[in-house]
Amino acid sequence: MAKLGKRTRAVREAFAGKEDLAIVEAVELVKANATAKFDETIEIAMNLGVDPRHADQMVRGVVSLPNGTGKTVRVAVFARGAKADEAKAAGADIVGAEDLMETIQGGKIEFDRCIATPDMMPIVGRLGKVLGPRNLMPNPKVGTVTMDVAQAVSDAKGGQVQFKVEKAGVIHAGVGKASFDADKLVENIRAFVDAVAKAKPAGAKGTYIKKVSISSTMGGGVSVDVASAGAAN
Repeated sequence: MAKLGKRTRAVREAFAGKEDLAIVEAVELVKANATAKFDETIEIAMNLGVDPRHADQMVRGVVSLPNGTGKTVRVAVFARGAKADEAKAAGADIVGAEDLMETIQGGKIEFDRCIATPDMMPIVGRLGKVLGPRNLMPNPKVGTVTMDVAQAVSDAKGGQVQFKVEKAGVIHAGVGKASFDADKLVENIRAFVDAVAKAKPAGAKGTYIKKVSISSTMGGGVSVDVASAGAAN
């Protein structure tokens, strides 16, 4: 059996026997053990009592974190004419139409969020097999198919997080950086959990939010008391 490194042993010892902590305690524990040489992302994972294979149990949505994500988000916008100009003025990193489609088809995807005006969707639709698996496909349900491209770009750059349940009924996302003050991380986590709670689908039966856990990129993870995270089932 491989010998564990000093840092790994320290993290394991710090988290041993700890679970279902109050949200403040959990955040402080994760922050204290985020000791990598870079500013680690604080991540949340939520186990939901849904089966996303059924349309009436799909969970997806968007939330603007009150304290942002701490991440620089690169935004691509499919638009023409005045709307393209609006997107550029709002700070979009890439703006285009057929030319952008060809770039993406060529395997060059240098963005974290994709926005499109409704008239661009016939073009964007050809990229479904490329953007869909990466959760980058523009969707009106989360505000990324819109005529108000300036607002959409501003939201994406300002800390808006999209979420979508995976096959195993899990949602995960980044909710800030280890360098954030603990109270700001707590606010972000509660905002995220609240948004997921409000997105409860009609087909969900029994306990909706089964488990909430937080971790850092390179550190350990800990489960959080669901009630203290602000979740309602």
